[in-house]
Amino acid sequence: MSVEIKPINPEKKQLKEFVKFGIEHYKGNPFYVPPLILDDIATLDPKKNPAFDHCEAQSFMAFKNGKAVGRITAIINHQVNEKNKEKNMRWGFVEFINDNEVVDMLFDAAEKWGKERGMKNMIGPMGFTDLDQEGMLVEGFDYLGTMPTIYNHDYYPRQIERLGMEKAVDWIEFRLEVPDKVPDKMQKIADLVSNRYSLRCIHFKSKKKIKEQYGHALFELINEAYDGLFGFSRLTAKQIDYYIDQYLGFLRLDNLSVIVDKDDKLVGVGITMPSLSRALQKGKGKLFPLGWYHLLRALGGHTDRVDLMLVAIKPEYQNKGVNAMLFADLIPTYIRLKYKYAETNLELETNNNVQKQWEYFKRIQHRRRRCYTKEIK
Repeated sequence: MSVEIKPINPEKKQLKEFVKFGIEHYKGNPFYVPPLILDDIATLDPKKNPAFDHCEAQSFMAFKNGKAVGRITAIINHQVNEKNKEKNMRWGFVEFINDNEVVDMLFDAAEKWGKERGMKNMIGPMGFTDLDQEGMLVEGFDYLGTMPTIYNHDYYPRQIERLGMEKAVDWIEFRLEVPDKVPDKMQKIADLVSNRYSLRCIHFKSKKKIKEQYGHALFELINEAYDGLFGFSRLTAKQIDYYIDQYLGFLRLDNLSVIVDKDDKLVGVGITMPSLSRALQKGKGKLFPLGWYHLLRALGGHTDRVDLMLVAIKPEYQNKGVNAMLFADLIPTYIRLKYKYAETNLELETNNNVQKQWEYFKRIQHRRRRCYTKEIK
């Protein structure tokens, strides 16, 4: 009956077992949204994920009576540690049955790995970058998850806190009702900002043109806008190329808003997309035989929800109302496509400026996520 912990080698067969355990673990749960198996394998593969240029990682799986019962990945992001003068080991991609011995041994293995490499604290759940899933769900277990976020069982926080981990930060999320027209005050602010700073929204009909004109600029803008946020890891040129290739195909161009100045320099971007949650559930993490079909239907508009993946505004334009331009531009599209709800992504609970932009919408704050920390001993 003893628990066995096995390190996972970065080869496709073992990584596939690691990823598929997470999906099987939630079988029958109506709120869990599985990842695409191939995407998670690529994220954990040092040969494919350019984050390994400045990160190292080790995944572990727990087995009981020969059956998989848990998993965890320990990560050291040297770029972030050097920038912040920290010695943090991140942990993420964690799943486990509600068994104290399993949880203890999984985290002991990760902690020992970090200690051997001179780390002083362990924080998580976090990934290699902020574009990986992060933040343990502590409120909102009875809401359908989203593609870019973690879903976990409600016993997870209790187990993590039993280990002596404490809150580092919380993120919150909102569900917004799509209004039947652009709110008057929002439109007024959008027009004022546009005229004052000579800004305009531009639209694309070609993904190739986006990549050529603004592909790298979009991600460099994310680097600028998010720098200084908790745990942020700046994206390198190789990572930007990787994410462009990985995510550009999923964009629906009319769900994208780009703001430029009079010289066509990028000022702001709102990346949103039809919710893929139900499609991913139907595909069970696979593209074949029918996973691709469900995804294409969702991208074609067969959903009543839109996911607000990220909003990034150039620092010198932040808090000047540019966000109003983005949503005044997007709301008519949402109405045309018959979206009823918009799901925000993670926002630090202390980021009042970000949360203020939702004051124009009927909304509920329905989910809360937590990053935990603990000293390595």
